[in-house]
Amino acid sequence: MPDDHRRAAVPDALERAGGLVPGAARAVSAETGVPEAHVWGVGSFFHLLARPDVDARVCTGLSCQLAGADALLDAARGAGVSCEGVSCLAACDRAPAVLRGRRVQPDATAETLGAEVPDWAGTIGPDGADPDRLAIDLAGEPDWSGTAFAKAEAMGADAVIEAIDVSGLQGRGGAGFPAAFKWKSVRGQPDETRYVVLNADEGEPGTFKDREVLLRRPDRVLEGLAIAARAIGARDVYCYLRGEFEIPWKKLADAIDRVGAAGLFPDVTFHMHAGQGAYICGEETALIEALEGKRGMPRLRPPFPTEHGLWGKPTLVHNVETIACVPAVVTRGGPWFKDLGVTGPGTKLYCVSGHVARPGTYEMPLGVSLEELVTAAGGYVGMLKAFSPGGASSGFLPASEKHRPLDFKSLADVGSMLGSAGVVVCNDTVAMPWAVKQQLQFFEVESCGQCAPCRIGTRFLREALDRHVADPRPAALAQVADVSWEMNEGSICGLGQAACLPLTTAMKWFPEEFGQ
Repeated sequence: MPDDHRRAAVPDALERAGGLVPGAARAVSAETGVPEAHVWGVGSFFHLLARPDVDARVCTGLSCQLAGADALLDAARGAGVSCEGVSCLAACDRAPAVLRGRRVQPDATAETLGAEVPDWAGTIGPDGADPDRLAIDLAGEPDWSGTAFAKAEAMGADAVIEAIDVSGLQGRGGAGFPAAFKWKSVRGQPDETRYVVLNADEGEPGTFKDREVLLRRPDRVLEGLAIAARAIGARDVYCYLRGEFEIPWKKLADAIDRVGAAGLFPDVTFHMHAGQGAYICGEETALIEALEGKRGMPRLRPPFPTEHGLWGKPTLVHNVETIACVPAVVTRGGPWFKDLGVTGPGTKLYCVSGHVARPGTYEMPLGVSLEELVTAAGGYVGMLKAFSPGGASSGFLPASEKHRPLDFKSLADVGSMLGSAGVVVCNDTVAMPWAVKQQLQFFEVESCGQCAPCRIGTRFLREALDRHVADPRPAALAQVADVSWEMNEGSICGLGQAACLPLTTAMKWFPEEFGQ
C-alpha cells in the first residue's frame, strides 16, 4: 500500500482502538506502518479521538444555548456524568442536543441523558409546496431508478456541464462558487486520475440541512455524485461525513449498497470516511488533508483542489446540498432550475432555529426574506430583535432587515453573507453581547491554530468582549476594527476571515449595547 494510503487509514484505526487511549498510537503505528508521532499528531487534533472518555458532549451552539444548554451541562455535571461542552452538532432544530458516543440525542434533558437514543429526523417544509418547483424535495420518496444518471450518460459530459452552467447552480456550502466552473476546471486537467469528494462535514452553528438531505434523499446525493464523476472523468467518489452523523452514515451506507447491488452507476466506486470532530474540516482543503489521514489544516491556495487535490490529483469537492441539486438539473434542464429562484438561481435549503414556532429545514426559492421563511416556520416566538442569516460566520442583522432577500448578493451588500443559510432567530429577551459571545467562543475553540491572525485574533475578540461586559468602556473594544482587518487579510481560510463578524456586525447594528 502506498505511504499516503497508509496514512489515510490512521483515523479509522484509531477509532477502532478506542481513540487516543494509552498504547493506541503505538498499536496503530504497528498496524499501519505510519510513524507513531504522526498517529499521535492526528489523534490529538480531532476531539472525538483525543477525548474518548467523555460520555456526553452538550452542544453549546447559539441555538442550543437559547434552549438552555448551559443549564443542561451543569445538571449533567451535578449528576456525575462525564461531560463537556462541544461545538455545533447540526441539531439546532431539536435543541438542546447532546452527543452520546457517535449519535446525536435531540431535545435532551438531564433526565434523558441515560436513555437510548432512537433514530430521528427534523421538521421539513414548507407545507403544501409544489414538488415540481423543488430541486431536492425532502418530503419526496427516494427514486432508485437512476433516470437522471441514464439521461446524463445519453447527453454526454459536455452537455451535462453546460446544463450545470446554464442552471447557475452555486455552491450551497457557504461560498456560493459557480459549480460549473469547478467541473470544467477538473475536466480540463491533463492528469487522467481524478476524484470527486462529498463534503458532509456540516458544523456551522445554525446549520443542519445536509443532515436532512442524507437522511431523506440519499438517492439524490449518490446520483448527483455519480453524474459528476462521469462528467469530469472520475471513477472514485469519497464521501466525508462528520463523525457525529451516525444515523446519516447508516442511511448513506445502505444507499450505496442498494445502488451497488442494482448496478445503477457502473464504473463509479463510492468510499466512505468518518470525520473525527473538527469544524475546520468543512473547509475543502482541510477536508482533503483529513481524508489523507493528516491533521485537518487548510492548505494555502493556489493550487486549488481542482488542480491539486486529493493525493495531488484534480478533485471536485461539493457540499451535500449542491450535489443533491444535480439530478433535477439534468432531468428538468438548466433553465428550469435557474427560474426557480426569486433573486438568484434555484431553490435553497434554509435552516431556521432559535425563537421560531417550528424550527426546521425549508426548501424555498433562493432570495426569500426572513419574514417569508419564518411565516413558513409558524411565526416568531416573541418579538424579533436580531437574526443570524447564514450561520455564525454571517454575524447578526437587526429586525429592520427582515424583508431583505436571503441570497448571496443582498446579504453581502449589508456586510453579511448567506453562507450555509443557517438562520438563527433571537427575540427581544436576548442581550446581544451574550449572543455574540456564544459565536466568538465557537470560533476560538474551532480555530485549527495554523495561522497567527486566526489563532490569536479569535482569542483577542472574545477577551475584548469579556472586558467590555465586565467594565463597559469604549477602550475595551477600541482595537476590534484593527484586529478584524488583520484577521480578514492574513488568515489562510474563511474561519479566520469571518470570525470577527458576530462582534463587528452586532456593534454596527446595536451600538447602544456595546457602549458605542
